[in-house]
This record gives sequence, structure tokens and C-alpha cells, in this order.
Amino acid sequence: MDSPLPLHVCHVNNLSVIINRLHALLHCIAIGFLIYYRASYLLQETRAIPIILWLLVFASELLLSFIWLLGRAYLWRPVSRTVFPERLPEDDKLPAIDVFICTADPEKEPAIGVMNTVLSAMALDYPVDKLHVYLSDDGGSPITLHGMREACRFAKWWLPFCRRYGIKTICPQAYFSEADSDDYFGDSEFMVEKKKIKEKYEMFEEHVTKAVEDGEYGNSQNHSTIIEIIQETFGESETIRQADLVEMPLLVYVSREKRPEHLHHFKAGALNVLLRVSGVISNSPYILGLDCDMYCNDPTSARQAMCFHLDPKISSSLAFVQFPQKFHNINKYDIYDGRFRSAYCVQWQGMDGLKGPVLSGTGYYIKRESLYADFTHTELKDTFGKSNVLINSLHQSYKQNNANGENFSNVLQEETGVLASCSYEHQTKWGEEVGILYQSVSEDLFTGFILHCKGWTSTYLTPFRPQFLGTSTTNLNDLLIQGTRWGSGLTDVGLSRFCPLLYGPSRMSLLQSMCYGELSFFPLLYCLPLWCLATLPQLCLLNGISLYPEVSSPSFIVFSFIFISAICKHLQEVISTGGSIYAWRNEQRIWMIKSVTAHFYGSMDTILKLLGLRKASFLPTNKVLDKEQVKRYEMGQFDFQTSSMFLVPMVSLMILNMAALLCGFIRIIAVGNWDKLFPQLLLSLYILIINFAIVEGMIVRKDKGRISPSAILLSSVFFMIFLFFGSIILM
Repeated sequence: MDSPLPLHVCHVNNLSVIINRLHALLHCIAIGFLIYYRASYLLQETRAIPIILWLLVFASELLLSFIWLLGRAYLWRPVSRTVFPERLPEDDKLPAIDVFICTADPEKEPAIGVMNTVLSAMALDYPVDKLHVYLSDDGGSPITLHGMREACRFAKWWLPFCRRYGIKTICPQAYFSEADSDDYFGDSEFMVEKKKIKEKYEMFEEHVTKAVEDGEYGNSQNHSTIIEIIQETFGESETIRQADLVEMPLLVYVSREKRPEHLHHFKAGALNVLLRVSGVISNSPYILGLDCDMYCNDPTSARQAMCFHLDPKISSSLAFVQFPQKFHNINKYDIYDGRFRSAYCVQWQGMDGLKGPVLSGTGYYIKRESLYADFTHTELKDTFGKSNVLINSLHQSYKQNNANGENFSNVLQEETGVLASCSYEHQTKWGEEVGILYQSVSEDLFTGFILHCKGWTSTYLTPFRPQFLGTSTTNLNDLLIQGTRWGSGLTDVGLSRFCPLLYGPSRMSLLQSMCYGELSFFPLLYCLPLWCLATLPQLCLLNGISLYPEVSSPSFIVFSFIFISAICKHLQEVISTGGSIYAWRNEQRIWMIKSVTAHFYGSMDTILKLLGLRKASFLPTNKVLDKEQVKRYEMGQFDFQTSSMFLVPMVSLMILNMAALLCGFIRIIAVGNWDKLFPQLLLSLYILIINFAIVEGMIVRKDKGRISPSAILLSSVFFMIFLFFGSIILM
């Protein structure tokens, strides 16, 4: 008997593997020569350069070499995958799915956008009786609850329309904004139906917008539990075709109890409440996790994910299937590197060739079982809490749930209220060994790491059509706030007892541990060296001190090779993944900017928390669009309307490098020792070319998005202070 056709296949790009490993070998050899050059200087009896400067630059080069070495694990065996959803079993044999959507702040996360995400999830191409959509509203906002009721009312029209005409763009806001959204050109019935549905959507949008304008946001830190199964029936004046009278997915609103005196653990805590509440309502074996602004862009993602989860060869150990995060509002310039190309086109594919990618916070289908630890019967209440209904759900496979508003309030309202209370997790293992873990504000990375340590695997799928689309940051302020939060969360993991480089190797492959190590340490291990290399060589250049070999020295070839090798490899990765030289420049610039600002502050935040000087915090990324900022973004102009804590480091470094470049040229012309100072001159020139947008914002631009004169003045003061004390040390 012939074996069944595979549900998916894995492709290894052997040419990329050869190129990556050959480059790594040559680069490692060059780093060895660099270390020899730096170390041999320390053994000399007489030194022309202050030893402290040499050691700091040497330490920076070692840290950059170390983080580069960790990153080679991504490139060891990158793979890509293809799925065949048409080979899946019949609908009645597919497993059920719960969809978890999280929102926290109705002011920063507009209700209309959240409701569009909810509607897109309800419209997935999946058996309607096996799809359940849960929205966690951590803000406890009446506006969001009203929006859910309005979304349910509109879904009675939107879902049948999508199914009847095979609509691919299942987010209504995105569908009606597309110029070529008509799949049935020339079909008069379709055009009439589309016009009617568009009118219904505009009415829905108007109702939600009015509720936002007239309603109250609520107290996000102090409110009681609200859990409601959302239902809607048609009024007498509304008509709908009998063929469209189909059951809708279960739609549930969950707002957990929050009190100021209780820890709520941010998004991770909200997800764990959804895990418990859904466990006693639908208890689906698989969960789709979505951010509130990351709508479903294609109806087939669930079936594509099931091509892995239902494969008997890998399903027993497979924890989750991760899709890339992609964004609908990124323009051709992408000045803020909003595509995260390096992560989603290189790193995640590289990890997929090992044991699987990290859990990325949104766009993943995870097995519920993987979030539950194995405990004996006597330990269950100490682990999961005292809810017998929840404990019983651990041993029950999914069964069709006929919960509606009436029987839900009679049977499950009290139980789910207890499960969503702020005291339920006390003296349990929730967040420690069960559910989404609380060790870091980057709960996704840490939870995925522990799952891999326990022997679970994951896969990564990047279909041609994006399965999920979100809203990317389009201004510098939001980018750096987001980067600070991520930097803090990642460093939390690296500096904890679960450090991937120490905790991981005995529980997973060395290469996988290196990948997690690079993710956990790159904010810290990039910010420190970049601060040194953006200041110390320039300070020495201003004082006529050479930190690098002369151009005529053979050792100069080593430094040149490492510099050119790193740049060319990055450029090769960008070009091979569909980018351009402009994308390469943008990535270099954002890497430098984030390293000396967001990653520096994020790393310091983690260190202060470890010292007990600061509490953990979480600031949602702003999803409200400012028209002027969007206009500048569309023009490819940086918007420098941000805090001085971000501006001053950037501007101070630009002033320092401009001064070093100018004085370096003058010194070369006057003294003639160009071969000694040329490497430092080249370094300052490179930094200024890559970051010319900052220089432009300081000197050229006069619009509202320029760098303010007060920030330039403050930066100049810091520059003078650094120059004064630096010169004293050199003397």
C-alpha cells in the first residue's frame, strides 16, 4: 500500500550553507589575527598609546566578535518549507482552534483596528463550529466591549459574504481600502452585494467611532472581571438570505480583574487568563495568538499550520508553528527598518533548520498541551489552582461546546470569574512552570526557549501571501520606546538563571543555544562596543593618537578585511532576501541608532531591576497614527520629535564624529601622517555617511520634524564635557 502524500516538505539551500560556512571560516581566521595584534601590543615594554584606551577598544572588538560568532548559528542550516493544505483530512476530522487576541489600551490601540482583527479571525477558512475567538481587554474598557457587540452584529453580514465569494482579504478595513479587491469583475450580483456590505461596514465603523468619542475608557489598573459571550440576532427590519444563515464562531470578551496591589504580569498574565477561561469553555487543542493590530490577511493560515500539527512524524513533539510578522503600512523607503528583515528572513529560517524558531508574540499556532507541564494527580491543584472544572479540562479532549449567553451565565459565569480573578494564581505554578512564563517582559522569547529546553520543537512557514499583517511604527519615538522595551525583555533572559548560554547547552543543541544567546545578549553586547567605537577612536583622532595599524602595515589588511567582510556579508543577505542597497543602509543606520539609545537604556533597565532599583514596566506601542508624522514617513524623512534621552546621545555622537573628521583632515594636511590616522578618519566618515539623516536633521531641515535647537545645544554641552575630560585622561 502506498504511503500517504506528505502534508509539507522542507528545503535546504545548500548553496547558502556553503557560502555561510566559508565566510564564517575566513572571518574567524581574520579575527584570530586581530586578537593576536591587540594582545601582542600589551606585551610590549613601551607603549605610545594609553593602555586603558587600548583595552577598551580591544574589549569592544572582542564583544563584537563574540556576538558575531553567536550569530553564525542562524546561518548554519537555513531551511524553507512548503505545505499542501489540500491534503488535509475532511473538515469533521480537523482539530478545534481557539484564537487569543490581546489589547491593553484603547487610547493607543484604536477600537476600530482591534475589531477588524477580531472580524478577520472570525472569517478564517475553518469549520465554524471548531473556531472560537477570545478578546482579552486588559484596559477593562466599555468602549472595547461595545465594539465587540458591534463587530458581532456586522459579522452576520461579513462572514457569509467572504464565504460565498471566496474573499481572500478577510479584514474588512483592508478589503474595502484595496483598489483591486473585486474578485468577481463584471458580476452584477457581486457588485450589488459588495456595495451593501460596504454600507454595513461604514455603519459599523460609525457606531464604534461614536462610542469612542462619547464613551469612557475605564480604569485600566483597577476593575472587576467581565466575561461575556457575544451574541447578536437580526432585528425585524433586517433580512438575510436563508443560504447565509450559518453558525458563527464563538466570540468571547474577557476582561480580567485588575487591582493596583496585585501583580498582573502584563501581556503574559492576560494570555494565561485566556488559557484558563478558554479551557473551561471551548478547550481547543490548538491556539492562534494574535496582537490586536495583527489582522488575518489570508483565510488559509489555520489549514497551513495544521499541515505541521497533523503530521504524525512530527506532531507529537511540535509545540507551535510560527508565521512571520509583516506590516501593511511600510513604504518603499522603510527608513525605520520596520520589516525586521534580518529576523524574519534570515534568523528564523536559520533556527528552523535546527530545532525551530522562537515564539514571536503573534501569528503563531501553538499546541495547548505544550503550555501545560506534566504533574502527578496530587500536584494538580498546587500547579493549576483550585478550579475543579479547569483541572477536569486537562484530561478531556475537545467536545463541541454549545455555550450561549443564557447557559453560560447559569453554568460557567461564576467559574470563569474565579479563573480571571487577580488572586487565582497565588500559590500556583502559573507563569513559573505552567502557561506563558513571567520571567521577562519578552514573555514570548522566554516561553519559546523553555519549550525548546523541554524537548518541544517548532516550525517556521513563510507563504508568498502574508498570512498576517500588522501596523509598524512610523516614527522614531515609537520605534525607540518599543526597542527599549524589547531590549529590556531580551536582556532579562540573558542575565537570568536561565541564561541560554549556560542553561541551554545541556537541554538543546549548542547551535540552538547560540541562537537564543545572540537574541538575549545582542542589546547589551552591541550597545557597549558601539558606544566605545563611536567615541574613543574619535577622541584619539582629535588628539593625534593612532589606535589602528598604519596603512602600510600588514596588520591593516586584517582590520580592513574584517570591516569589508562584515559589510559585504550583510549586503549579500539583504540582496538575497529581496532587499536593496538602500535597505542595507537603513538597517545599518537603525542598528547604530538603537544600539546607542534604545538597547543601551533597555540593558540598563534590566541591570537596575536586578539590583532592585526599578520595577518591571510595560508600555504598549502606540497604534494611533499622526497625519504629519505619516506624511514625513511617506516622504522618507526621519521624524525627530522624540525625547531628549534619545536625541542627545545620537546628536552628541554626530557632533563628535564631525569634529573628529574635520580636525583629522586638518591634522593630516598640516602634519602629513595620514597613514597613521586614516583608519580612524575612515571610521568617522562611515558613521556620518550612514547617519546622514541625523546630520540633515541637525543642520539642513527647518520643518517640525527636525532636531530641535535645544537638543543640539544640550548635545553640544555633553560633547564639550566629554572632550574636556577625555583630553585630560589622554594627557
